Amino acid sequence: MPPTRQSTAKMPLAPPVYLILLALAEDDSHGYRIRAEVIERSNGTVTLDPGSLYRLIARLTDDGLIVEAPTRPKADDDDDRRRYYRLTPFGKRLLTAETNRMADLVAVARVKTAKCARPV
Repeated sequence: MPPTRQSTAKMPLAPPVYLILLALAEDDSHGYRIRAEVIERSNGTVTLDPGSLYRLIARLTDDGLIVEAPTRPKADDDDDRRRYYRLTPFGKRLLTAETNRMADLVAVARVKTAKCARPV
């Protein structure tokens, strides 16, 4: 690992990293579908060109958060060029921890902003 490369496995996760992990939370997926889900879930605020997406996928793989899936869909539903990815147990734990961290932060923010909204 080059000394300037930051690990994707450190919290807080960068939004593209979190959204890629989230895209793999329920099922194995290939790059195009991951990219489409990232764009959809972020309401278009996170866009990944194919080069950026596959560099992140390589980093997530190197960091042990995802792996290439050993099984593929039926040949009728697939393209041999596609590579499918899935979360590792470590990736699942990190996704859960980051989701909980953000939920706790939102809970605190809701309490504080509710106090701000009260008339003085």
